[in-house]
Parts: sequence; C-alpha cells; structure tokens
Amino acid sequence: MTAHEGRAIVERFWSAMAANDFAAAGDLLHDDYLLDWPQSGERIRGRENFVALNRHYPAAGRWRITVLRLIADEGGVATEVAVTDGQRADRAVTFSELRDGRIVRQTEYWSDGVEPAPWRARWVERDDG
Repeated sequence: MTAHEGRAIVERFWSAMAANDFAAAGDLLHDDYLLDWPQSGERIRGRENFVALNRHYPAAGRWRITVLRLIADEGGVATEVAVTDGQRADRAVTFSELRDGRIVRQTEYWSDGVEPAPWRARWVERDDG
C-alpha cells in the first residue's frame, strides 16, 4: 500500500470518528483488527468490539476530534489528534498499520493531563491550547 493510500484511509477513519459515526469507522477496520492501549494494558480485538466500546464510552457529549498531525509512509500512518467531549480534553498519538486497504492494527497512546513541575517553570512556556 502506498503512503498516499494509507493516508486517505486513516483520514477517512478520523473523519468518521469526528462525526461520531463509529460504524463507519469500523467499516475501515480489517477483519483481523487489533487496537493496543499500552498505558492501560488493554487490547480491543475486532471491529465489533471497537464500535461497541466507542458507542458505550461514558462521554459528557459528542466527541470532537481534530487531527493535528498525520505522517504516512509505506509502513503505516502516525497521527496526533486532539479529542474533547466538552468536559475533558486529551491528545492521542496513534500508529496505524494497514493491510488489504483497511486498518489492521493500531497502537494508541493517550495523554493524561498533568500539572507541570514547579521546579522547571523558569525554562518552559505553558501551552494551554
């Protein structure tokens, strides 16, 4: 799969997720789909579990997703997205592998907001956006 093809598929995936159309996002997943969340040690196996998990996620409102960065090559696609439901705001970095025109595997790292350490304040700027 070319970088251009992979990019287009992942763009469609994030567009469906931003529309809260989890079934449409699931249609872009391979039959052998796996999603790993290393930080929590969880694995989501299969499109049905992916769609159900997203439909039942206890969000405060509709998810709004903004793709901040997308990098694609023949090996896959990496994205950084901002995600909010109106109450919480997170960032996720997702590495997507594709096979047969679909996303076969994703490894996703979610941010948990942390307060910056006071000791480094004189060397850093705050980016609250």
